[in-house]
Amino acid sequence: MFNDIGALELLTLGVLAVLVFGPDKLPKLIQDVTRTIRKIREFSDSAKEDIRSELGPQFKDFEFEDLNPKTFVRKQLMDGNDDLGLKEIRESFDLRKEISDVTDAVNGRTPAASDTANSAVNGSAGAAADGVTSSLTKTGDTTPDLLKKAPQQAQPERPPFDADAT
Repeated sequence: MFNDIGALELLTLGVLAVLVFGPDKLPKLIQDVTRTIRKIREFSDSAKEDIRSELGPQFKDFEFEDLNPKTFVRKQLMDGNDDLGLKEIRESFDLRKEISDVTDAVNGRTPAASDTANSAVNGSAGAAADGVTSSLTKTGDTTPDLLKKAPQQAQPERPPFDADAT
């Protein structure tokens, strides 16, 4: 709660407390505050134990922190129980492998044989979908030559800029 309070702030609060309450009443005030905090903690602990005893023995290990939606979702999705196959789904979104494949292709390095077939299928499908002409190597395989630049299409002539029209 007060994680960002430094030594200077604590010293300032102490000086203000001495000035407001006086050096005579300050020790009594500190005792009263600590006693009140201790009573509140005991009350909350007893209320938690009462709720656990009312819920029954099957909820003996029930934690009230689990009622927080963030904690509940984190516990259900990120823990070891993988009944839904979430670990496989998370691993399937790993883009590092795909980025390294593209980097290898751009730099002219050849990936593994299975990766070459997958990238050839994906690369030719992506090129056909984009309408981009891909230049194939002369050996007849289906992998596009990424080092060869595609021919530039002639751009239409732009109309003259009219500063008064804008």
